[in-house]
Amino acid sequence: MERHTVRQRDNWQAKFDELGFSFHSVDGAYWGEGVCYEFSSGEIDHLEEVTEELHELCLRAVDRVIDRNLFPRLGIPEDWAEYVTRSWQQKDASLYGRFDFSYDGRGEPKLLEYNADTPTSLVESSIAQWVWLEDLYPKYDQFNSIHEKLLDALAAAKGQLSEFCPLFFACVKDHEEDFVTVEYLRDIAVQSGLDGRHVFMEDIGFSAESGLFYDLDNTPIEYAFKLYPWEWLLADEFGVHVLRGKLRLFEPAWKLILSSKGILPILWELAPGHRNLLPASFSEGDIRGDLVRKPLFSREGANVTLRAGKHTYEGGEGRYGGEGYVYQKTQLLPCFDGRYPMVGSWVVNGQPAGLGIREDATPITTNTSMFVPHFFQP
Repeated sequence: MERHTVRQRDNWQAKFDELGFSFHSVDGAYWGEGVCYEFSSGEIDHLEEVTEELHELCLRAVDRVIDRNLFPRLGIPEDWAEYVTRSWQQKDASLYGRFDFSYDGRGEPKLLEYNADTPTSLVESSIAQWVWLEDLYPKYDQFNSIHEKLLDALAAAKGQLSEFCPLFFACVKDHEEDFVTVEYLRDIAVQSGLDGRHVFMEDIGFSAESGLFYDLDNTPIEYAFKLYPWEWLLADEFGVHVLRGKLRLFEPAWKLILSSKGILPILWELAPGHRNLLPASFSEGDIRGDLVRKPLFSREGANVTLRAGKHTYEGGEGRYGGEGYVYQKTQLLPCFDGRYPMVGSWVVNGQPAGLGIREDATPITTNTSMFVPHFFQP
């Protein structure tokens, strides 16, 4: 694994705008044009193997949480436990997720967390970096079958939908990245033969009489992909209607188990000493030496505290922590040219699907961390 400085493409911003990747320059320089990471084919193969193994371990962890009723440890309220359990037992389909690793190409990839519900940087990982590869390194390859696997996953989802029933794609208003992401997924759904429609979360209504949700055109919403975290629904007074209604969602409710940072201690209990896991616990005293304190439902590094030797790093401000914390042994991200990359490994339809790399000037990755493309030589 190496970091390279490469030439910037002419008019790359305009090219991305045409693709629909319009937030490439948010906060100044979100897309890392002019830099990239190179992997060996062996490193790519290993990351793929580790991703597949950890995905299977995570499914075992879901079983463990349900069988032993560990929902309170994960910050999941009792009145949601039955709903989550039912989602798991009826095998509700999952679309995608992303493992985040600390990896330098020399040691083992170490799992920092699993973004199982609403992971960001999908368009960048799937489309933008592939176009970059074709422009600069057409003879090389990239670990990236995200788009193809999303097509397969949404085509397979047709089997869960009632005939002629649309699949809605929902996000909040006034958030460009979320809108671009759901529009990308909606377009894939249409390519897969589905009736994909967009709706804003704020425009969804509920009828207690029918038990159905509706859009502004009064069209029933029976199936939807929501780019809206499950934990927000738990805290939202409107979320109780999901429990009582007839709505089927992507990501499914059982993904709430994996989206809680509480899954990290569960994984460690299942596989103590696993080469790709870090010691993690619900108790700070169980972790020897430097540690990271993470809220159960933190996002983009918010309210995270990382201790490394004499240094303490704080993530961005947020509203998290009241739900509880987990503690994980510190594993600093590697440093390349003064930058700290986090390797995101995508899982689509239950299969390893590609990489997306975010890097920052500090060891904590946040929502402003730069996305950097990658390649490898086959």
